[in-house]
Amino acid sequence: MAVIRGYMGVSVDGYIAGENGDIDWLRKYDGVDFGPHAYDRFIGGIATVVMGRGTHDALVAMGEGWPYAGKRAIVVASQPLAAEIGAVEIWRRGVPNLADYLRGLGDGDVWIVGGGQLQQAFIAASALDRLELFVVPEIVGRGIPTFPANGHARGVRLAGAEALAAGVVWLDYRFDPLTPLPGVGSP
Repeated sequence: MAVIRGYMGVSVDGYIAGENGDIDWLRKYDGVDFGPHAYDRFIGGIATVVMGRGTHDALVAMGEGWPYAGKRAIVVASQPLAAEIGAVEIWRRGVPNLADYLRGLGDGDVWIVGGGQLQQAFIAASALDRLELFVVPEIVGRGIPTFPANGHARGVRLAGAEALAAGVVWLDYRFDPLTPLPGVGSP
């Protein structure tokens, strides 16, 4: 059964991108060796990438080509894509149905790529198993938050933490069976 994972860099002040999707502050860390937590090791265990339309459109706008060659790719979108790079399947049947489909895959893990909106939808559906955050020593000031404010509250369990090179901190969270946060009510 596939493990559904999140893996993303976040600024100290809680952003995954600056205004207009700028990630130059994050790209400064592209050449840093994060040892066993490095992207190349992570992506080697991923068979399927899932992203929202916004992440797909951002990849198109970057003009750097398709970074997920050899991976099954699914874009969650309600409308046809204006432009496509790479071979992608468009998913329109909702996150719970997508999670069921992904769980049935047996060829490797699934990565929910990009922004927190889609990851938050998987969390709300009790479908994200693991979330790895790389907190980088940058203050972005404003931009796209790690997770959108949507009223969904959920407890997570810290399974690991490690200080890495260049002042980056790796945090590994797991989503255990649903338990409401004290004083918050049911998720």
